Amino acid sequence: MDFISELWAFMKVRKKFWLLPVLVMMAVFGGLVVLSQGSAVAPFIYTIF
Repeated sequence: MDFISELWAFMKVRKKFWLLPVLVMMAVFGGLVVLSQGSAVAPFIYTIF
């Protein structure tokens, strides 16, 4: 949790708010990959890419 607060402080001070959508999408795709390991969701993920 400390990492997230430091990242938010960095973005706020440096005005790098364009990083937020990039990081959110990376987290979503990372979570999707983790959840798809050996599950029934895998065929639907292949259609995204």
